[in-house]
Amino acid sequence: MAFVEFENVDKVYEMGEVRIDALHGVSFTIEKGEICVIVGASGAGKTTLLNILGGMDRLTAGSVRLDGELISGCGKRRLTEYRRRDVGFVFQFYNLIPNLTALENIEIAAQLCANPLDPATVLAQVGLAERANNFPAQLSGGEQQRVAIARALAKNPKLLLCDEPTGALDYKTGKAVLRLLQDTARERGMTVVVITHNSALTAMADRVISLRSGAVDDVRVNPSPCDIADIEW
Repeated sequence: MAFVEFENVDKVYEMGEVRIDALHGVSFTIEKGEICVIVGASGAGKTTLLNILGGMDRLTAGSVRLDGELISGCGKRRLTEYRRRDVGFVFQFYNLIPNLTALENIEIAAQLCANPLDPATVLAQVGLAERANNFPAQLSGGEQQRVAIARALAKNPKLLLCDEPTGALDYKTGKAVLRLLQDTARERGMTVVVITHNSALTAMADRVISLRSGAVDDVRVNPSPCDIADIEW
């Protein structure tokens, strides 16, 4: 059994008489410990897919499993626990709490889960031990994203979901953030899913899933993922 399983997933949004088929017939698997890059143009359904996998949105038809559990069949209470304990989220625009320090942003996330890692240790692991008492406004974009990654990792999640994690960063800083994600996946054996419109990033992945118009266009397993240092875009 694969670690992540999507089977014939449909997602339909209805607003009055307007019907939007965001996903239709989506099926794929991801193995434990893989870096999976989901790539596609704007409107392809990437964020909808990520929201369903993260327990933030409900599917219309089909099934989704994580580590053998039928996530798509969970009630509200279990989905809340799932988001708190099993999944770490990294967003494009960081979503840090502005009136909390870097360390406090990580601590507040760690308090929500059952087996958190030590916040100060995780902050040091992303290279920001000396910035623990700085507020988000006192940090660069790259530093804020590293805090966001540390916040996600402190939850000790089964799955790390990254929504355009370098979209708001310059090239050099973006590569540093991707290096951190790649190293984390390799060192911890963590399953990492990255969604992006940047097809160059597929070279870093163990598995690449291409979406087009709400459907899976291609699934490719990469036997020799590239080091981030060797990727250019």
